[in-house]
Amino acid sequence: MSEPLITNDAITLGLFLVVLTLIFTTSQSERPFWQRLYTYIPSLLLCYIFPATLNSLGIISGAQSSLYNVSTTYLLPAALVLLTSTADLRSIARLGSKALITFLSGTVGIIIGAPIAFFIVMALIPGFREQAIAGEYWKGLVTISGSWIGGSSSQLALKEIYGCSEALFAVVLVVDAVVSTSWTACLIWGAAHKEKIDHWLRADTTSIEEVKQRILQYKQTPDRPANLLDLSTILALGFGGGAVAHGLAYVISSQLQPYKTALAEYGLAPFTSNFLWVVMLSTTLGIALSFTRLRKLEKLGTTDLATLFVYFLIMTIGMRLDLSNLGGNPGLFLVAVIWMLIHVLVMLVTARIIHAPYFFVAVGSQANIGGVSTAPAVASIFHPALAPVGVLLAVLSHVLGTYGGLLTAWLMRLVER
Repeated sequence: MSEPLITNDAITLGLFLVVLTLIFTTSQSERPFWQRLYTYIPSLLLCYIFPATLNSLGIISGAQSSLYNVSTTYLLPAALVLLTSTADLRSIARLGSKALITFLSGTVGIIIGAPIAFFIVMALIPGFREQAIAGEYWKGLVTISGSWIGGSSSQLALKEIYGCSEALFAVVLVVDAVVSTSWTACLIWGAAHKEKIDHWLRADTTSIEEVKQRILQYKQTPDRPANLLDLSTILALGFGGGAVAHGLAYVISSQLQPYKTALAEYGLAPFTSNFLWVVMLSTTLGIALSFTRLRKLEKLGTTDLATLFVYFLIMTIGMRLDLSNLGGNPGLFLVAVIWMLIHVLVMLVTARIIHAPYFFVAVGSQANIGGVSTAPAVASIFHPALAPVGVLLAVLSHVLGTYGGLLTAWLMRLVER
């Protein structure tokens, strides 16, 4: 691996923050050029493209940088606490069952999409069936199902459960990253055209608009400008809550580690993951705080700070993507592409049947595919007040991940026979 031009994370950190500020500034500009640009290229998409381009050109290295680990360890738990602590859960509940139905249809699409896509590629590419059987490709694809439903914790759990080889897993990680990140970019692009998509879906967006207006009315009456105490309180809330989540997660996961083998037999191995408990506890703590007076900190910029954390996390995810690395195993790559298309088709058909808006499709899909790292960011494109919807659905996906992977594995073994 060649040495990147920039190896100092302090330089990369400063560069990313400068670029984020430029993106925020231009995205709010009233100049026709910028308004036209962000109509077709949403700001969050630029947060992917810029670092991915730098990584692909060898200017920075996502593999060598520690910024992603820092972001997921410190910024993500803080963002989850802050986002959910300001959530208007009563308003979110008014979104109704359509959000859950659309989300679950995405999960079903992933489960049934794997064997269908596997079967199609076996029929299309001569010799792929023999190659897939000999290389036990199904074991690698099962880990993708875990990633796309429950995140990295479920992916690693399924890798251990089915014994996916390291060589195959390395290829699968590339396929997973390219296809899932490309789909995230498509979702972000679609957010700029949500009115047209909602029209095609015959969607009822009334409940979403009610939530947005309720939050906007609440935020537009600030008590006063934020002072030093307010800012320190917000930071203490986010990082202090994250600290509590980390502490409790360590205790719980440590207590469960001796039972990992037994839990794995029932598909519960992810619950020994420290990261999974950090995510669940951060979200739970934030939800509990939303019923206290701390929710009033929303008027002083809590959501804005949490959104900044999430956007920075997105940039660190983007820097791990190599745009030139689209090769590897063409057959597996084609399986993943068809698989993703089936997931999308199932969600769109479901949304059209129940008249669900594109917001539910985008956030529900990202809660499955991207998880807690990106679902709130995609939701915030529609409006920052809706970010907690992405958080809550993403947490649900963590619970379903391993079980969905186990079912996917069973179906794929049927296709191989």
